[in-house]
Amino acid sequence: MAGRPTVADRLAAALGAVLGTTELPLRLRGWDGSLAGPPGAPVVAVRSRKALRRLLWSPGQLGLGRGYVAGEIDVEGDVFATFAALSSAGRLAETGPMAAPTVRERLDLLGTALRLGAIGPEPAPPAEEADLGRVGRRHSRARDAAAISHHYDVGNDFYELVLGPSMVYSCAVWESASGDLVADLEAAQEAKLDLVCRKLGLQPGMRLLDVGCGWGSMAIHAAQRYGVDVVGITLSEEQARLARKRAAEAGLTDRIDIRVQDYRTVDDGPFDAISSIGMSEHVGREQLPTYVRTLAALLAPGARLLNHAIAWNAGTTTWSRDSFIARYVFPDGELLGLTETVGALEAGGLEVLDVEALRRHYALTLRAWVQRLETHWDAAVAATTEGRARVWRLYMAASALAFEKGDMGINQVLVQKPGGAEPPLRRTDWV
Repeated sequence: MAGRPTVADRLAAALGAVLGTTELPLRLRGWDGSLAGPPGAPVVAVRSRKALRRLLWSPGQLGLGRGYVAGEIDVEGDVFATFAALSSAGRLAETGPMAAPTVRERLDLLGTALRLGAIGPEPAPPAEEADLGRVGRRHSRARDAAAISHHYDVGNDFYELVLGPSMVYSCAVWESASGDLVADLEAAQEAKLDLVCRKLGLQPGMRLLDVGCGWGSMAIHAAQRYGVDVVGITLSEEQARLARKRAAEAGLTDRIDIRVQDYRTVDDGPFDAISSIGMSEHVGREQLPTYVRTLAALLAPGARLLNHAIAWNAGTTTWSRDSFIARYVFPDGELLGLTETVGALEAGGLEVLDVEALRRHYALTLRAWVQRLETHWDAAVAATTEGRARVWRLYMAASALAFEKGDMGINQVLVQKPGGAEPPLRRTDWV
């Protein structure tokens, strides 16, 4: 005769109702120690009834994410294996925003919560969740500054633990997919920076605008290796402070000007080249024509712009505003398809010289960052909060899997403003 369902059995049924499946590829550990699910599968521990209550109020990706950030849901073992298994289950395996449970599934979830004593008011979201609703209109200058601050002003020490000494927070370019990713990370990031400089055709005496300059790594590389003068702009006060310090330590204060400035207010062109590395994801679809028009106007005739950005691949859509990544990682961020980006650049009067896809490279980069975070976990938590470290672990591991699956890509699009010198006949100038 079958025994009475355990806490884990009931939690498995609840998660199945949320995901729309009865076949979970995971084992669940209840707060009482009970286990349910296929032997040998990755284990997810539910440590508190509050996690179930969160799912009752937000039955989807957001509720799961809140429970994980709060430490009420945890991963036992390899995060990549666990998140891969979870993302293959039910609605999470589908393309696009996660569909809501049916009425029947919601009733089943309510019944489980009643049986496990999880009924109650909606728990407050973890402190790491962004709330920009009162800041102003979406993609206004004030709200963009607040969105950037939410993501980047979380402590330079934290970022150095994750990113390594290069302090480059964008896709590296790797020689090989094998080997020690952490040991090879610095060389791969330097290779990316150098590739950008070569594509832009930088020469001594040129003037470069680095849009979204981060902690100054591109500016320092371009000034040191190519003898250019650089204006770097960011909306993050913490990034600017460290970028200026790094430029001074490199003896480049006369060559590098780091500003806290919105790209829409730059008025001291023309520039001989513009790099935009991992910045246009914050611009948004509505503002994309303004972004292109503004940067095109800042280019000298014949000057080049390199736009390095994550993209949704064919058949996928951007995340919803109630997704985990929109609430915790990139508030107001929007990913566009490659065709949209190229179309906007061409509509702005810029000629496309080259498009290079780096999807597999970003998966390797993210895996290296997750390894660094895991290795330095205690120090990372001390540098920020445990919730923030959990946000970064979840989003980076899940993003690595999305790049590996092909749901997301990343592309460098090189364009040139008409006039001036003709571009090279072949790509051999920069490959």
